[in-house]
Amino acid sequence: MTRDTTRRAVLASVLAAGSAGLAASDAADLLDSFAPLSGGAWDAADRSLPETVESPHGAASVSRDEFGVPQVEADAEPAAYFAVGYCQAFDRLFAMDLQRRVMRGRLSEVIGEATLDSDEFNVAMGFADAAAATWDAVAETRAGPLVEAFADGVNAAMDDLPLPLEFELVGYEPEPWTPVDSMLMEKQISWTLTGSFSELRRALVADRLSAERAATLFPTRYDHDDPILDGTETRLDGARESALADAGERGSNVPERDSVDPVDPALTDWLSGFESPTGVGSNSWVVSGEHTASGTPTVAYDPHLSLQAPPLWYEQSVDTPERSVRGATFSGVPFVIAGVNDRGTWSFTNLGADVLDCYRYEIDEAGDRYRYDGEWRPFEVDERETIPVAGGEDRELRVRRTVHGPLIEREGRTVGVAWTGHTATRTTTAIEAYGRSGGIDDLIDATRDFDLPTQNLVYADADGRTLYFATGRLPIRRTDGEVVDGDRVFDGSAGEGEWEGFEPFGESSWEGFVPFEEKPHAIDPDALSTANQRPIDDPIHYVGVDYTTPYRGARIADRLDARTAGGGTTDPEFHRGLQSDVRDGRAPELVPELVAAVRDRSDPGPALVDAADALDEWDYRMARDARGALLFARYLPAFRERVFGPAFGEADLDDSYYPSDWTLARLPDDDPLFDGRSRADLAVAALGDALAEVDEAGWERYGDYNTTRAMTHPLGGEAPFLNYAERPADGSPATVENYRVESSVGSSWRMVVRPGTDATAVLPGGNSGDYFSEHYDDQLRRWLENDQRPMPLGAGGDPAVRFEPTGESE
Repeated sequence: MTRDTTRRAVLASVLAAGSAGLAASDAADLLDSFAPLSGGAWDAADRSLPETVESPHGAASVSRDEFGVPQVEADAEPAAYFAVGYCQAFDRLFAMDLQRRVMRGRLSEVIGEATLDSDEFNVAMGFADAAAATWDAVAETRAGPLVEAFADGVNAAMDDLPLPLEFELVGYEPEPWTPVDSMLMEKQISWTLTGSFSELRRALVADRLSAERAATLFPTRYDHDDPILDGTETRLDGARESALADAGERGSNVPERDSVDPVDPALTDWLSGFESPTGVGSNSWVVSGEHTASGTPTVAYDPHLSLQAPPLWYEQSVDTPERSVRGATFSGVPFVIAGVNDRGTWSFTNLGADVLDCYRYEIDEAGDRYRYDGEWRPFEVDERETIPVAGGEDRELRVRRTVHGPLIEREGRTVGVAWTGHTATRTTTAIEAYGRSGGIDDLIDATRDFDLPTQNLVYADADGRTLYFATGRLPIRRTDGEVVDGDRVFDGSAGEGEWEGFEPFGESSWEGFVPFEEKPHAIDPDALSTANQRPIDDPIHYVGVDYTTPYRGARIADRLDARTAGGGTTDPEFHRGLQSDVRDGRAPELVPELVAAVRDRSDPGPALVDAADALDEWDYRMARDARGALLFARYLPAFRERVFGPAFGEADLDDSYYPSDWTLARLPDDDPLFDGRSRADLAVAALGDALAEVDEAGWERYGDYNTTRAMTHPLGGEAPFLNYAERPADGSPATVENYRVESSVGSSWRMVVRPGTDATAVLPGGNSGDYFSEHYDDQLRRWLENDQRPMPLGAGGDPAVRFEPTGESE
């Protein structure tokens, strides 16, 4: 289908493509009867940027490169960010509005009762109030006027242009964009990366299986030799020595952990549905000029976030006298989050820090007061909030807050939540400053304002400097004056686990948080990689326990070490190749025992023998054309179920509670989970399960199962034509080239940068969220092959849009 087909033919064709067995002529009749597809739907097929736009913030121009990336040029920063807002609204308005509706708890207003659970959670958590507190802090900074100009640009586009098709499909119009909405996007990003109720699940597992079993199956520290830092790196002057001298006060005298009754299982399971998506993580690494062919440091980056149509990330370029910056941001966020300017490049992976605590309270019978500090107190906030519901009865929700933060209630069960994102955060000011930074000192100064999400920052600049820094506020928890770890449920009524100076929905001091200089960091590392593993073996302060298994981190470190050993050097092609590495570190731990188990059987049968032979010949690469990869991918969940299912099922814990594959690979034969069953027998039975599934589905190669079908549009269930085409894909949850078809998570943006010289990047889909745009999916094939295209700085080509000061376009 060509993009210049007439509007009616396009809409009829896409409906036919998305409706099984429906002829195009019948689709046209259906189109006439589909009430939301009014005249606005026809207009949506012809959306285009005007040649001129009036701007109250001054002159600017926008050119768009061959991939639809807006390249904004202006003499004044507010004028540039007005244009940025206009372009983002043109390309991604529905995604922007959808995300703010999610975070404000207003999905049901347009969707109906199906999204009430989501709305109740988000309203109770108070994300909108936290965003308002953040805007109060940001408004007076240098970033404030630029955020306001961005919002003005979004609203101008809403006034000037037809709405995207999705608004017609759902049947509503968006409200004006505000600066608080952009702060809400910061909260949404932060929650996606740090929102974890893992302590609730740990308490439940300990209660159901015993504390000893929980400690064995869910270790707070994986036994491996691949942390981000080895402890020998250069740090800020005196930082570690000062902190170690103070260690007696800050963590060497930690009280024993008390046993705590679990929070109600139904409440725990409900809250778990709103956590970070399974598998959220990222890869990044930096190599200094000592180990590159050009003598210039190199940064490679691919964040593993939800994959969807359109992508989470949006690429843009801004060129002003103050900055020349290009890279990726999220729809609704004015500034480049991960990218490159004329002096340096920066990227982030999830630190895995524990920045959320849960509290139990003694609450009076009427539910109006809670016990705290030896007395009954009324809730800091106790009000009713109405959630509008399209086509149904509005829902009324009681919103209550304590000194620690929101009180979440579900069917009479409650838990208190403290999250660093509930206070005013300054990350927007840090990100804005990154775009203007001129070197490592500027980056470090800006990073002091990077409050949330907690991330592994990796940086390099044109001066040859490199940097790693753990960003974000890390709480220091105290109980009875003693520092304690956060991997537990606290007694809020007794004041356990509090963060000094923390003001939910206000501005917090730094008293209750790790000092900046004492966070894990390294100045000018030669080669360093992050893949969500623990940051350091001997941290001065508690950071967290939710680190990923080390498969990706070990593979990256091993390949970097092998390449740079003996004076070897890297180049951009090597780094892009490493991003495409699909060797799965779980396979050499689990496949040989499986093959041996099959061959030890007296009469395993030809199907099992054939499968074992295929696995034995396989190179452990999760490549789309490999049969061994398919068998391994379907064997693993079957083996997990065989091993963990009986004991966890008896404890009424579903598969979301199962231990990691790292734990599975290391379970001894006499572990109680086997309960007299043979590990080898279970492995062979699981392979039989996998073969039955593969045969029934008709899969022959990994790419038959591992496809892009997971990369759907939010409305793709009702309008399938909005989804991307289904194509075979490489990668697994444990490979450097990360792809998780089961959870729609994977490499959501890739870039390789030599600061001051060149940069390349690719998106998983396209930069435009407009189905009728040629840039809706024009990078999907490139992304599958990691065929990155240049990402140059500065404006390029003739301007597509000129923004003229108000009054000059008439």
